[in-house]
Amino acid sequence: MYVNTKHKASVFSTLFSDPETLRELYSAIEGVDVPKDAIININTLSDVLFMGQLNDVSFTINDQLVVLIEHQSTINNNIPIRMLMYIGRVYEKIIEKERLYQKKLVKIPVPEFIVLYNGVDPFPDYKKLSLSDAFMNIKGKSIESLELIVHVYNINHGRNPQMLEKSRNLDGYSIFIAKIREYRKNLSLEESVKAAIKYCIGKEVLKEFFKEHSSEVINMLTEEPSMEKIMAILTQESREEGREEASMQIAKNLLAKGSTPEFVQEITGLSPDVIKELDN
Repeated sequence: MYVNTKHKASVFSTLFSDPETLRELYSAIEGVDVPKDAIININTLSDVLFMGQLNDVSFTINDQLVVLIEHQSTINNNIPIRMLMYIGRVYEKIIEKERLYQKKLVKIPVPEFIVLYNGVDPFPDYKKLSLSDAFMNIKGKSIESLELIVHVYNINHGRNPQMLEKSRNLDGYSIFIAKIREYRKNLSLEESVKAAIKYCIGKEVLKEFFKEHSSEVINMLTEEPSMEKIMAILTQESREEGREEASMQIAKNLLAKGSTPEFVQEITGLSPDVIKELDN
């Protein structure tokens, strides 16, 4: 996960942190109407860390369905592996361990894995990611022993309109992020976030949420990432993709978050000309 992904996910997780907003969100994603009397229990993994990133949202519906939703502003093709790790921990939370050693079959909620994407890179309205894509190609081995499917939806404003129309909160979140990007063309990141909040309140978009959480949202989106965290991410990415490619990706994310070109150059070692080109 890249640096700015964590901050946006925090705003997302705060917005969708109660049963009613999750009922609306799931209904919109699946194109169904979850009944008002359906029992939604939140079991988000607040103690599970992966590369410094918290599990975003996890909940059960009537103890029959367990839904894991992650928000990303940068697509990570390893999300099926992460979801596999998450769902194991979720089942640990909701199943009594002693029951697993009984003779009678333990029935478990059916899992669903969802990613909501609103980054700047081109991405289709929908894409399916499979755990089996990560399996090594061992001749003669079947992948039927384990599979996990993640459904990825583009929630940028104007994409998946039926979904956004059905969820006032998701549509509002999409509008909010779009306004930040619009204002960033002429304003600093902090000024852009404040202007986007003011716009949303004036237009009755997530008005109550921003009136209650505006200071928190500003801090989430403008907090400067620590040098240690950036260097840890840079080191990991450089091992897998090559230092230059990793440095350019991290530079793009830092610039999108509002970091100055000087700060980006100090962290990545890229030339000013390259950073200027990435910032255009």
